[in-house]
Amino acid sequence: MIDETVAEIQEMQTHSSSVVAVRATRALEELVDREFATVEEYVRSLERNGSVLRRANPSHASLQNAVREVVDDVTEADLESVEDAKRLTKERIDAVVSRVESGKRLAAENAVDYLEDGATLLTHDYSSTVIEALEGAVEAGKSFEVYVTEARPRYIGRKTARTLADLEGVETTLITDSAHGHYLEDCDRVVVGMDCIVDETLYNRVGTFPIAATAAQLDVPVTVLGSASKIVTEGFVFENEFRPGSEVMPEPAEGFAVENPNYDATPVSLLESVVTDEGCQEF
Repeated sequence: MIDETVAEIQEMQTHSSSVVAVRATRALEELVDREFATVEEYVRSLERNGSVLRRANPSHASLQNAVREVVDDVTEADLESVEDAKRLTKERIDAVVSRVESGKRLAAENAVDYLEDGATLLTHDYSSTVIEALEGAVEAGKSFEVYVTEARPRYIGRKTARTLADLEGVETTLITDSAHGHYLEDCDRVVVGMDCIVDETLYNRVGTFPIAATAAQLDVPVTVLGSASKIVTEGFVFENEFRPGSEVMPEPAEGFAVENPNYDATPVSLLESVVTDEGCQEF
C-alpha cells in the first residue's frame, strides 16, 4: 500500500492535496499489520516509510505535516511493546485524518456565506474544498454560473467541470487557461483552493498567479478556500515540483527545452480573503 500510494502521489492520480495527505497518512497503517521483533525495529520502519511518503511530494504541506505528526508522536512516546506502538500509530492516524477531513469540511461550510446567490464565479484546477463549498451553497438554495479553467497540461479542470455539471443550480463552462482574462470581466469572484500558504505567499496549481493578477487589475475579488493546517508559519520550506515535459508536448523536443512546473507563487496581497475551518481572514 505504501509503494502504491507513493506511485499514485508521484503520478498525481489524486489531485486534491487534502486527499493526498489522507492517503499518505492512511498508508502508514500497513505497518500495523507487519511483524516486528522490537519497538526499536518498528519505530525505524515507521520513520523510514514516513520519509518515503513525504518525499513523494515535498510541495504538499498538508501531506508533510500529517505524516510527520504521526511519526513524531509515536517516536517520542515511551512505548513498552510493539503492540503499544501499533496501537498508538493507529490512534494518531485516525486523529490526524479526522482533523484534515473535518478542516476541509468546515472550511467549505464557512465559505458558503461568501458565495453570493446568482454570482458568476471562476475557478482553476480541482479543489475538493471548492467543490464541497459549491455543493453546500446549492443545498442552501443558491445558484451560480461557473467558469472552469482546463488547468493544462493535465487538464485537471475537466474533472471540476464534470463534477459541477452534475449540480443542479450550477451552470458550468469549461474554458482554456489563457481565456481567463476574457471571462473575468463578467465574474463576481474568483474561488480557488490552495496547496499551502507560506510566508505571505499562496502556492497553488500553476496558472493561479496570472488569474489572481488579472483579477486584481479588473477589481474582481479572489477568495482562497482550504484547511487552516495548510497555512504554515514555520518548519516548512516549499519545494516546487516539475512534471515531465512529455505532459506538455508528447513528441520529442528538438533544439529547445520544455518546462512544466506544477505550482506557482501568488502574493497574498492579490487576495481578498482566505476562508478556512477557523473562519475568514481578509486582506
